Amino acid sequence: MTQTTAVHGEKISLLRVLGPAHVWALGVGIVLVGEYMGWNFAVGKGGMIAALIACWVAGLLYTCVAMIDSEVTSTVAAAGGQYAQAKHIVGPLMAFNVGLYLVFAYTMLEAANAITLGYLVQTVGTMAGFADVHDKPFIVLTIMFLAWLNYRGVYATLTVNLILTAIAFVAIIILFAAVKPWSNELLDHKDMLNGLPYGWLGVIASLHFGLWYYLGIEGTCQAAEEVRSPPRSLPLGTMTGIITLLIAATMTWYVCAGLMPWEYLGQAVTPLFDAARLTNSMPLMVLLFVGTVFSTLASANGCINDASRAWFSMGRDRYLPTWFGAVHPRNRTPYRSIVFLVPVALIFAYFAPLDQVITFSILSGLLGYTYMSFNVILFRRKWPLGTIKRGYIHPFHPLPAIVLLILCSATYFAVFLGYGTQLVAMLVFFVIASLWFHFHRYQYVRRGDQFTMQWPRPQGY
Repeated sequence: MTQTTAVHGEKISLLRVLGPAHVWALGVGIVLVGEYMGWNFAVGKGGMIAALIACWVAGLLYTCVAMIDSEVTSTVAAAGGQYAQAKHIVGPLMAFNVGLYLVFAYTMLEAANAITLGYLVQTVGTMAGFADVHDKPFIVLTIMFLAWLNYRGVYATLTVNLILTAIAFVAIIILFAAVKPWSNELLDHKDMLNGLPYGWLGVIASLHFGLWYYLGIEGTCQAAEEVRSPPRSLPLGTMTGIITLLIAATMTWYVCAGLMPWEYLGQAVTPLFDAARLTNSMPLMVLLFVGTVFSTLASANGCINDASRAWFSMGRDRYLPTWFGAVHPRNRTPYRSIVFLVPVALIFAYFAPLDQVITFSILSGLLGYTYMSFNVILFRRKWPLGTIKRGYIHPFHPLPAIVLLILCSATYFAVFLGYGTQLVAMLVFFVIASLWFHFHRYQYVRRGDQFTMQWPRPQGY
């Protein structure tokens, strides 16, 4: 268990209270909002069919991520997820960068959720006759309330996520059944599907936002030190999570593609809520309004949990000032990291456009997935099967790592086609951060203290 010295000298630990359902709720809760908003920008990039191809290709990418993560994290069961993996398997500089990837991916996703919720409340308020409703106060209140909830304790936080996520997922299933996919009464795919208006280049470009269907499922790893049985709960929660998302993503595309022209769908902010409005059913509109609100709350809630764990872990290991590595003496949460990241999320949610916030989150996640493909190969080489106990062994190694690397490379190109400036800016930022760590912060790192796994010496070392 994670231990941090309190003011009076006693050891304070993160609590191991979570089960597989909480892991599922953390992973799916962060990601399910991708079905409610963001994925549809892929339609604008390449059309309806391109968005479906992007959905399934991104699903393959994240299936590889889920399998790789399940093996490594069930073995390296430490807070910080992929950051903890990097420091044990690769080294400090890689660990520092992976930690930053995680924090930016989740904090930007949190900001995107707050923007969507504010927009939705403003839209519904205008529909109800309240023309003076503004989105900004709801953005601030959402982030502040969820930060407070995370501050209070992880069990309550992820139990709330479990309830919100389950309701949001059921809402998608009910909408799918309500549009009667077995008939042409409401859906009109024959007229709505427009082929590939921008050719196969549009298909590649659509991969950029296709990732939004699943971005964040790797967040299940962040709670590794707070799970009762990591070798069982982490693989079970992660793999059931990716199956849930594959089903939800396909149903979402099918409903929206049969109800809305691609020109409108490609720029809509809340596509599932808009789909419910087009059915002219008030109960469905209310249900999808609730589902959208719950999905954004669950996602932002899980993002705060994951970003704070990564930031906390880096502070505990002296990659950042040790002040961030504190655990609350009563709530047993990384409270300083939670509070510190609140203004970062608020700044981006308040001032940045939704598509750019989503792009920053996707790019940060993409950098982390690229690292994973090399990390798992190195992990298997240093500690082959049979040398250490694994909670899960992913099949067909090294094929998932190779597929993951190829798909990541294609997605970098897709992002460059539409957001080349953001891509270059992110890479420059991480290079500057790496130089800062190497020349300033590395001297404080105590490498011997950060290796918590009781593993034999790696083969070849």
